[in-house]
Amino acid sequence: MGILRGRRDDDGEGGRRFRMREKLASIGDDFWIEDEAGERAFRVDGKALRVRSTFVLEDLSGREVATIQERKLSVRDKVAVERDGRTLATVHKALVGIRDRFAIDVDGGPGLKAHGNVVDHEYEIERDGDTVARISKRWFRVRDTYGVEIEEGEDVALVLALVVALESLTD
Repeated sequence: MGILRGRRDDDGEGGRRFRMREKLASIGDDFWIEDEAGERAFRVDGKALRVRSTFVLEDLSGREVATIQERKLSVRDKVAVERDGRTLATVHKALVGIRDRFAIDVDGGPGLKAHGNVVDHEYEIERDGDTVARISKRWFRVRDTYGVEIEEGEDVALVLALVVALESLTD
């Protein structure tokens, strides 16, 4: 994971934006994540014939960059984000707090937290008080669409996989 280079102003400098579809497709369905220019950037493949919800994030060449898989055997539902068979992060609902709060345990690094209105796609993902990504419906006028702005230097595929994981936990 990269180091944040400071807060993004609305001058176009800073992070990359992506467009996501609201309400993940059902298992077996696929959808595209587009960049801010409307170009396809990543494909989310909802793997059919699985007992647990599983999504695979692929780059444009079809290479798997992350697997997002539900873990329902614990007290709280969790979703693991894996790459090359190794768990990168585990997303779970935080035990405290009135508003939507999710803890994200990152393997070998500082944890992240998602807070705000996750269900309505108005939230942030933070590490140690620094914003890693902002998620908002305000950037697009298209119905059932929301944006993900990822700060420069961050692992784009991991952050997008975390957003898919959060969506699957709140669906």
